[in-house]
Amino acid sequence: MLDLKNPMSQQAAMEAFFFGYQAFTAKADEMLERKGLSRVHQRIVFFIARYPNLSVKELLELLGVSKQALNMPLRQLVEMHLVDSVASQTDKRKRLLELTSDGARFEQALRREQVKLLERVFAEAGEAAVDGWLAVNLALGKSQLSSD
Repeated sequence: MLDLKNPMSQQAAMEAFFFGYQAFTAKADEMLERKGLSRVHQRIVFFIARYPNLSVKELLELLGVSKQALNMPLRQLVEMHLVDSVASQTDKRKRLLELTSDGARFEQALRREQVKLLERVFAEAGEAAVDGWLAVNLALGKSQLSSD
């Protein structure tokens, strides 16, 4: 176990996390850049794909951003015909988000590149390391939720 009281260990842990995240996002960043998009756009299409018919309010909560921060990137995705915003059948004031067929293909292409990388490094690291990695990431996510 890393001794996080030791500054060298702190830096080593943070550096590993930084470079791991950089590797994880590199290919997707290239694909996004070719369309004039950024990581926020990827997060939007990822969660819409993950939770079909997600409301704008639910997306705001998942992303932890303001309505103002979401407005422009979501509008861009709608204008590019990657996302549709439709009125709910039960409440016409409520907007539900869904990927268009082009949006679904784009999200799958982004995800496919990241899954390829995860498959390779998971195979190298082994099951125990992957279980630990999942546990650490889930704990990080929970710590974010509890600090709000």
